[in-house]
Amino acid sequence: MAILSQEEIFNLSNGNLHDPYVYLGMHKYKKGVVVRTMQPFAKEVKVTSKKFRRYMKKISDSGLFELYIPNVDIVNYKFKCTDYEGNKWEVIDPYQFLPVISDYDRHLFNEGNHYEIYDKLGSHNMKINGHKGTLFAVWAPNAKRVSVVGNFNNWDGRVHQMRMLGSSGIWEIFIPNLSEGDLYKYEIKTKEDYILLKIDPYANFFEKRPKNASIIYDLEGKHQWEDDQWIKKRENTNWLEEPMSIYEVHLNSWMKTENDEFLNYRDIAKNLANYCKENGFTHIELMPIAEHPLDMSWGYQVTGYFAPTSRFGTPEDFMYFVDLLHKENIGIILDWVPGHFPKDEFALGRFDGTALYEHLDPRLGEHIDWGTYIFNYGRNEVKNFLISNALFWLKKFHIDGLRVDAVASMLYLDYSREGKDWIPNRFGGRENLEAIDFLKHLNSVTYKYFPGTLTIAEESTAFPGVTKPVDLGGLGFAMKWNMGWMNDSLEYMKKEPIYRQYHQNDLTFSIMYAFSENFILSISHDEVVYGKKSLVDKMPGDDWQKFANLRLYLSYMYAHPGKKLLFMGQEFGQWKEWDFEHSLDWHILQYENHKKTKDFVKYLNNIYKTNEPFYKIDFNYEGFEWIDFSDNENSVISFLRKSNDEKILCVFNFTPVPRDNYRIGVPEEGQYELIFNSDSKDFWGSGYDIKNSVTSEKIRWQGRDNSIVSNLPPLSAIFFKIK
Repeated sequence: MAILSQEEIFNLSNGNLHDPYVYLGMHKYKKGVVVRTMQPFAKEVKVTSKKFRRYMKKISDSGLFELYIPNVDIVNYKFKCTDYEGNKWEVIDPYQFLPVISDYDRHLFNEGNHYEIYDKLGSHNMKINGHKGTLFAVWAPNAKRVSVVGNFNNWDGRVHQMRMLGSSGIWEIFIPNLSEGDLYKYEIKTKEDYILLKIDPYANFFEKRPKNASIIYDLEGKHQWEDDQWIKKRENTNWLEEPMSIYEVHLNSWMKTENDEFLNYRDIAKNLANYCKENGFTHIELMPIAEHPLDMSWGYQVTGYFAPTSRFGTPEDFMYFVDLLHKENIGIILDWVPGHFPKDEFALGRFDGTALYEHLDPRLGEHIDWGTYIFNYGRNEVKNFLISNALFWLKKFHIDGLRVDAVASMLYLDYSREGKDWIPNRFGGRENLEAIDFLKHLNSVTYKYFPGTLTIAEESTAFPGVTKPVDLGGLGFAMKWNMGWMNDSLEYMKKEPIYRQYHQNDLTFSIMYAFSENFILSISHDEVVYGKKSLVDKMPGDDWQKFANLRLYLSYMYAHPGKKLLFMGQEFGQWKEWDFEHSLDWHILQYENHKKTKDFVKYLNNIYKTNEPFYKIDFNYEGFEWIDFSDNENSVISFLRKSNDEKILCVFNFTPVPRDNYRIGVPEEGQYELIFNSDSKDFWGSGYDIKNSVTSEKIRWQGRDNSIVSNLPPLSAIFFKIK
């Protein structure tokens, strides 16, 4: 006769318990011990120790075995199981181990301040009482039962039922003798008795899509980092005063094999490091590489926040990728997506049967346009998930910065909503106060624990103080994408030159707000998809004029205040729109116009990096001075970029008409040396005649006592350094 009641047997067999450890395992009972185990696939189970070996009694068709052993104390033991076909296996009972996650860890997590919670939740290999195994822990406070299922237990949720630790909502189990590479998920029984199969939100590795199981993988000790020199340099660098030429990369489509298959992280690293170094880029920005199921989302619908995508190899391979680029002095910025997450049934959505990570009310919890859920930034454990995730990439993978996607969608409750489709905040306003607090918290801890790293906002509105320090009332980002400059300048460049004289304000207006935030001038992937055309193909005119306009535009961008970002392919005039499914058209570099365009960007990056006026004072009026913005009749603008000791004169002719003997007011008398000419034949330009050195004259012009005269080639930018 079973010691357990029928109700207890039913609850164990059907997974209705928050703490199955009360019944399973070995417990004192009367003058001996009682031991129980759930082995659904066993015909017979024998419990063995140094003192006894006894067969157990099967007390339920579910596979529950029980045995009372009189006159013994609790001892170390194991189970030896045999199935109906005679197969045998041995089990170290997981229910003999005490909880691992401490009260303090749970307290910090529940208040939202456990910045290394990724070392506690998820799956982690460890040794307990001499037994090697894996600790599993997951937050699912509203579940009736949570089990670990995997290829080690036939994906049966009865075998490894977890226990909830107090009122923390965290479930935990240590399972001995699992191997790295084993597959697993969490089987969650909801309060309504529905069974959900969920991946581990904190897993570090996943099966390659279209499969999605979590994989046991230990990050520790996998890679011997060799980037100490880079990290030390980074910690002491003020990036606001350094050149930043960022190359935005989508790893799926930057480069592929001849069979159109993905390269491994290691192969990409070698190719990409050499390419960036050769062409003068200081940083790369990776479009999201956190695990995601749908290629078409470009990585922006993340399901595995703590795992580099397995499309390109293992997490260790990604560590190699980062390390190699650092050794070549190339920084790495990751696109990070805390603004929304997909509704895939296997992922975060309705994780324990309730709106756990998201709001239940769709007016707060859903992005209708994107078909995704919105994080509940007011919930401590959700904030902890996201902030620890940001720090995870900086610590475990040595990432140098995070570009936070879709910040505007986080800041405003009525983002892309109309009428009654949104709920005002407690003051009746449209600002998402919880999201604002979250972003401030994120930026504060990021700079506290990882000095020299960057957070960058993709924020498309005029929300004040995005890059203002938190202690001064701002959001605390280091930099922000300048979406206004990008929109206005591209609209201007797309116009036929004959009409540009009527729209010069589109080109010059950006200076009115250029120093209101710490801006990055970004020409990103969003500008070369969905019928918008590639960057070179946006330009008007014949082929020569298109490439001349491209060189002119990039020259204007590099001279304009702000750091720089180019999307891959723009540096050599990729002709087709970006196609996420296929590699860039590397073969077109055999053609002169494309090859020389790449040479041009390489030269432009070098000019930019070796001349302080272009980067030293990017975010203050002291680094910029207009010469003339009013010559719309000729579509010519001119300005100075300045540092403490140097000045560079930048002149732009936005028409295909050369301007001979064009007079320009200059700040001081002296020699003006030509250091850059976008119209050079070396760059597929016309090679229009222009002097390499010009001496100023005492002729007052454009409000200045001195001036110079120079030819302005067609559709060109020329830079003079003042000797």
